[in-house]
Amino acid sequence: MIRLQFFTEEDFSGVNYTLDKNQLQYTSSAANALKRIADRNTGLEFPVTIFINGIPGGFFTLDFGDDKMELTENRNSVLLRSLSVNPEMQGNGIGKAAMIKVDDFVRKNFENCNEIVLAVNQNNMFAYELYIKVGYLYEGRTRIGRSGLQYLMYKYI
Repeated sequence: MIRLQFFTEEDFSGVNYTLDKNQLQYTSSAANALKRIADRNTGLEFPVTIFINGIPGGFFTLDFGDDKMELTENRNSVLLRSLSVNPEMQGNGIGKAAMIKVDDFVRKNFENCNEIVLAVNQNNMFAYELYIKVGYLYEGRTRIGRSGLQYLMYKYI
């Protein structure tokens, strides 16, 4: 069973897993994402833990800052960033289940938010296909990210 919850320090040992070099091209480790949030200190970024059967095993952030405006003109949107699942737990549908649950999580915790946006590297076809399966749309908009061309995707909630 998959459950999403705002990150707490007690979750850190469960989300402090090591991603391989390939995965790190496309996402940040939880430690790096948490450091970025602390450094920015905007109060507009919210780390989220993915629990698998009660155990922390995945992570992402919800960013309400201005970075989202590179992907949308909608001020009532949120940028989903740094999604990862513990490599020991990958391949079991956890990412897909979490991406399905994020819609209700955002609706419940951020009433004014009506769109989730994200950027996925063109070479990360596994992630791209996952986002398509859970209802994200890609309409041809791109940008250059740290590892090359990214597809800009969105989902109205």
